[in-house]
Amino acid sequence: MCLSILLFAPIVVSQLIPVDKSKVEAWFNGIIKPVKERGKTLYPELVKAETEPRIIMVMQDGDGEFDNITKAIESVPLGNAKRVIISIGPGSYKEKIRIERNKPFITLTAKQYGTIDSATLTTESSYFTLRVSGDRSAFSNCKIIGFPDTLCNDSGNHFFKDCHIRGTVDFIFGSGTSLYLNSKIFVEGDLERDPKMAVITAQARESSSKDTGYSFVHGRIIGTAKDIFLGRAWKSSPRVVYSYTEMDEIVHPGGWSSNHQPGRAETVYYKEYKCTGKGATPATRKKFVKQLSGAEVEPFLILDYVEGTK
Repeated sequence: MCLSILLFAPIVVSQLIPVDKSKVEAWFNGIIKPVKERGKTLYPELVKAETEPRIIMVMQDGDGEFDNITKAIESVPLGNAKRVIISIGPGSYKEKIRIERNKPFITLTAKQYGTIDSATLTTESSYFTLRVSGDRSAFSNCKIIGFPDTLCNDSGNHFFKDCHIRGTVDFIFGSGTSLYLNSKIFVEGDLERDPKMAVITAQARESSSKDTGYSFVHGRIIGTAKDIFLGRAWKSSPRVVYSYTEMDEIVHPGGWSSNHQPGRAETVYYKEYKCTGKGATPATRKKFVKQLSGAEVEPFLILDYVEGTK
């Protein structure tokens, strides 16, 4: 499934994500305000888009405006200037979904399914489950399930909250800038390609002058794989930071990989901050991996990291 959802609304105040995970939801809800209260802090085109939202119902039983998601998206005109909320009814939709760049302000939403298997939206594929090339995209309470190359953060700023992301090798990759908050990362061994090789990230920054990268905050790393790497240097200058992350014992003691290219040990930006669990072992990390100080980690603990206040 190929999906780009342009729905990220800027936030009013930039505050550090709390150290206490139990306070994250209250922190988040406390800085989210209705459009009318945000005033000049929002992009003017976004304020205008929210004035007359359009709601499209998608129901497989025919009770909605459309019976699949693709038809609903196709009904949105190019150059769309208003919020379009596509409300998806229950069921499994086997579609390859594409939202074009010139169709902004689209939101896909659905009701949660109980407390078990409760993601609002689940996307599954064997390759490129989700590719995000648009800017200011947000994903909340979604399951993104694949094998290698599950989630392509191609470009732009992206925000993931309360998500479940599953894969095998390099399953979060690309040149984008992303913040993953309170999300579960599930790592599976790749039995077909290399059962001993499992990697979460392959961030594709190629120059330290570029301000891109991934920040994982208050996440949890679990899975069935063994000796997994938090990231590997697919490109020359990847930037990835894990903060307040609970790491299971599946994490390799060294934590990270230079991808068998010793020179990249000098150019990678692989950092950790106050992570916990049996897999969080600063003393055994590779020499090119550093533990950040409180001051150094602050830029990765705010919504501004993905331009969330603009």
